[in-house]
Amino acid sequence: MSTTTWNPQSWRNFSALQQPSWPEPAALEQTLKILSDQPPLVFAGEARDLQDRLAAAGRGEAFLLQAGDCAESFESSADSIRDRLRVILQMAVVLTYAGRVPVVKVGRIAGQFAKPRSSDTETQGELELPSFRGHIINDIGFSETERRAEPNRLLMAYNRAAATLNLVRAFTRGGFADLTRVHQWNQEFVADSPQGAQYEKLAQEIDRSLQFMRSCGIDLDRDHALNEVDFYTSHEALILDYEEALTRLDSLTDEWYDCSAHMLWIGERTRQLDGAHVEFLRGVKNPLGCKIGPTATVEDVVGICEALNPDKIEGRVTLITRMGAENIREKLPPLLAAVKETGHPVVWVSDPMHGNTFTAPGGHKTRHFDAIVDEITGFFESHEKAGTIAGGIHLELTGDAVTECLGGGDDLTDDELSHAYETMCDPRLNGRQGLDVAFRVADLLAAR
Repeated sequence: MSTTTWNPQSWRNFSALQQPSWPEPAALEQTLKILSDQPPLVFAGEARDLQDRLAAAGRGEAFLLQAGDCAESFESSADSIRDRLRVILQMAVVLTYAGRVPVVKVGRIAGQFAKPRSSDTETQGELELPSFRGHIINDIGFSETERRAEPNRLLMAYNRAAATLNLVRAFTRGGFADLTRVHQWNQEFVADSPQGAQYEKLAQEIDRSLQFMRSCGIDLDRDHALNEVDFYTSHEALILDYEEALTRLDSLTDEWYDCSAHMLWIGERTRQLDGAHVEFLRGVKNPLGCKIGPTATVEDVVGICEALNPDKIEGRVTLITRMGAENIREKLPPLLAAVKETGHPVVWVSDPMHGNTFTAPGGHKTRHFDAIVDEITGFFESHEKAGTIAGGIHLELTGDAVTECLGGGDDLTDDELSHAYETMCDPRLNGRQGLDVAFRVADLLAAR
């Protein structure tokens, strides 16, 4: 664990994994200079607001819904971004009603352009090229030109993130997020869902609540709390050159904030206590997350808490567990007990996606809906036994009608995966499957 004095460049003295090999250092330096002169994408005050809400989730007074694309594309259309947001809003309404607590809505959006890779290179036939690391670095096409790491893509990522943020803010403040509109979407889902009868009761209860509010004289069309939502952005802080260039000194608090997103997280592959990612993020004041896989030890997890949050500030650290359905009930409880004993305030969140990935007989990388739900169930069960709080879920999903994850309400089969398998990296839940997960989690929230 580092004891050195922190500054935005101090990570450069540490081993930085998962970084691209930039072919032209001079071009990279020039790009970073331009990037460092750009306006912040988010503001420090917004990050502090999110931290307060995450603190509530850690106490069981709110619930975190963190969701979005596996890896954002520079080519995503406005319709695709809108539909992704729509699914998240639909899920949030279901979870809010069932859990009787506010849902903190955080998107994997406006910055999730980079992906860690298990190998630096990829081979097709006799040709070996650098791996695709997300549009912020190179392109998914398999040619030397497309797989070349281009510094200019860092600026493209910034501009794309800014455009996405503008669109999200317009949707969340311009009537698209109106509660009655979102509830109407859910009613349509229930009417068309194979599990419609199972979900109809909850939808009817929400409808009666809205009618009661109207009867009490509440104008649902004019109440800002009902037709606007607070929505925050997050991404894995993987490419440290990009994150450093967007780090700013807050004029109100004289503290450093990474203004590329409200919340940043460290991945399972880069959470080394003596690594550059932990070094960089320990110094910025954004709320932070860290992915925790099945190989994580008690010492690893407690060390992460101490490195990122030595002052034990509520809402500062979110631990996102990605154990796999077969491991969650065995691997998670010791970590819950150890962190609880230290007194570190943690928001515990379940990522039921990454630990349940496998290759289907047809050759597609996929996940099964039943395994996703089983891991979430095991997550809630473990917290109930430990006397700790299940604080949220973290999902890879899209609003598009993709066929990437097996099962769900439509019982997607291996033969159907190829119909609309569009992800650039990992398989995502489609909109119907995402909302289906929300109804399943709603049952777990209602029972706790």
